Amino acid sequence: MAKISPTPDIWDIEVDVAIVGGGACGLIAGLRAAEAGADVLVLERDATSSGSTALSSGFIPAAGTKYQREIGVHDTPDLLARDIQGKAKGDAHPGITRTVSSAIGPAVEWLSDTHGLEWIVLDDFLYPGHSVHRMHAVPERTGAALVARLLSAVEGAGVTVANQAHATALHLHDGRIAGVTIMRPDGQTESIGCRALILSCNGYGGNPDLVARHIPEIAGAPYFGHTGNTGEAVLWGEALGAQIQHLSGYQGHGSLADPHGILITWALNMEGGIQVNTEGRRFSNEHEGYSEQAVKVLAQPGGVAWNIYDRRLHELGLGFPDYRSAVENGAIHHGDVNALAARTGISEEALSETLTQTRACANGAQDPFGRDFAKAPALGDDLYAVRVTGALFHTQGGLVVDENAQVLNADGGVIPGLFAGGGAACGVSGPRVEGYLSGNGLLTAVALGFLAGASAARLAKTRRV
Repeated sequence: MAKISPTPDIWDIEVDVAIVGGGACGLIAGLRAAEAGADVLVLERDATSSGSTALSSGFIPAAGTKYQREIGVHDTPDLLARDIQGKAKGDAHPGITRTVSSAIGPAVEWLSDTHGLEWIVLDDFLYPGHSVHRMHAVPERTGAALVARLLSAVEGAGVTVANQAHATALHLHDGRIAGVTIMRPDGQTESIGCRALILSCNGYGGNPDLVARHIPEIAGAPYFGHTGNTGEAVLWGEALGAQIQHLSGYQGHGSLADPHGILITWALNMEGGIQVNTEGRRFSNEHEGYSEQAVKVLAQPGGVAWNIYDRRLHELGLGFPDYRSAVENGAIHHGDVNALAARTGISEEALSETLTQTRACANGAQDPFGRDFAKAPALGDDLYAVRVTGALFHTQGGLVVDENAQVLNADGGVIPGLFAGGGAACGVSGPRVEGYLSGNGLLTAVALGFLAGASAARLAKTRRV
């Protein structure tokens, strides 16, 4: 369905800026372009905007914001960039890393100052790879609530969002992007001319063929992303001769409740919890990151593991809506070692031995997997468990963009009229699953949407007749 076609003789609609995809990136790009005076149309394939953003936790890593300063956190874009590269072992795209690290703080503050979004900084724990508290979230702490607040802002700003509008073709005129064709659910098509086009339609996690081609290690895993992420941006980019990098990079997650399909916050493991396989044995350092843990969990017997934690951490989990949902749906088991062993089928002897070892590590013994247990209290006897599996959340490779979020061609020049952000653009996780730093997905969605909207509006003004 992702085609490149000549321009039609007559457009059904003409706008300054067309945006393909109505998640966080597309909605923010629309707000930004409208603020700059552009006539904007956001094209969303679903009946309402949601995308990967609504499925996420909604946490945005931003550096140097006034919200951090209010709680005494000192952070800078340079420190964020160092953390990104540290997690990616230096393989994150350097230009995009600098760009989004610098833009994300101003973007978050602009969303508050101009459009009334409220932010809190999560300061009860650090996610893997982050050196300071910088996760910003709306008060509800969910991606769905973030989308709802953005939709309210879009409505207030008068930005038009066309739902059930599936982009199927891009149009070229004299070597530049000139428009897009959409298909409605009944098969009817409409052609939309534009002076600038922003691709914010995420990655290719919902395209099994592309997943098998680029990331075969996770091809058989559950997919917890949006089914509409079928890779049109990558396919269009290939056809246009765009630079495309790191298609083997992705975000996995090693803590998806099985079979409930509910995300279990990784805070439980960062603050003292452990993962064991069905034999009752730990198999990794849980602090290395939840993304790479997906592959490690899937490698265990049956492709599953158990999160084991205590009442203190259960109460921490209750602060997260997804965890409360897991409790309500019966995914969480509670009891002492004997009771958990009976309810989960884990060997009581092996689980007891594992808990004894981790408690010794909390008191100074060396962990064979290299984890530092001394930073959190040892697990108590009042225990909880949840069965989890590994999953693919979203891909991280895509179109390479410059500091204005304009898509680059193979020679390093720009593709005239084409911008990209979010999962459509190359992310900052490098080419491997372990390169994903918590929040990288929304980092590029928000920062590149912020930049793309302003840049596309500037370009559109120069093309007005």
